[in-house]
Amino acid sequence: MKKITLFLNISILLLLISCKKQEKIESTIVVEPVAVKERIEPKKRSFHMESAKEWLAKNNNDSTQATLAYAINRTDAANFKKMDSVVVADDWNGDIEFYMPFPLEVSALEKINKIVYFSYPTQTFAAYEKGQLIYTGPTNMGREKDKTPIGLFFTNWKAEETISTFDDEWELRWNFNIANKLGVGWHQYSLPGYPASHSCLRLQENDAIKLYTWAEQWVLSDPQTVKVKGTPVIVFGAYDFKAAKPWLSLVNNPKVLDISESEIETVTKPFLYSILKEQKIRQDFQNVSK
Repeated sequence: MKKITLFLNISILLLLISCKKQEKIESTIVVEPVAVKERIEPKKRSFHMESAKEWLAKNNNDSTQATLAYAINRTDAANFKKMDSVVVADDWNGDIEFYMPFPLEVSALEKINKIVYFSYPTQTFAAYEKGQLIYTGPTNMGREKDKTPIGLFFTNWKAEETISTFDDEWELRWNFNIANKLGVGWHQYSLPGYPASHSCLRLQENDAIKLYTWAEQWVLSDPQTVKVKGTPVIVFGAYDFKAAKPWLSLVNNPKVLDISESEIETVTKPFLYSILKEQKIRQDFQNVSK
């Protein structure tokens, strides 16, 4: 009984120390507002099923609608054409943020300069600056036998074009590695509309370019030593490989995939101290380098 009590006391003490360290780091962070573009919200958010072939015949010349349709179905132009039935919106007059599941703002992230999330259940990504949604769109993550690892990562090296470690015939464009030893990163590649990769995070090319430009690389002291880590990346959730594609349920419930502020806060909380600590290291390094 004494051993259990001692263990609990030590655990509580370590937790208090950790909280105080986090509070100390947070107290040094000055939050400056992020300029966010004016967003256009559709008058209604509802969906229906339609033949991909018929939909393309009517809307193929409208690039805005096509981009949203590809995102809703977690695919790209080439694979959309191969699909039978697809989910399409009843109102196409909104920005992509309103057709994707991530919240526009997360107050719990206001002290984090930059962070990227990849949601396994919804097959979408989101990039935030100080709690404001900056970019969002579709992704196709790891297939069932090569699942994308979940948890906290930091971007490290990047390359406009590189060769896959799984197959030397696979050219990966706008590749940004997040787990160097595992060879996992995001990049442009075919999006068939379901998790199909060998653990990487596939993106449409425009999205890959945006994140490639926006996220930060690591800084090395030498080839073996990381001096400053890159942008934090959190991969979370689980995908039901036995069930139908989750976004098909949008037809019956347009909010079924919505990710709440509280959910983002919950998945971030275990990593918040590490994120803020590494952010402080980067800021100090940048200040010294000026």
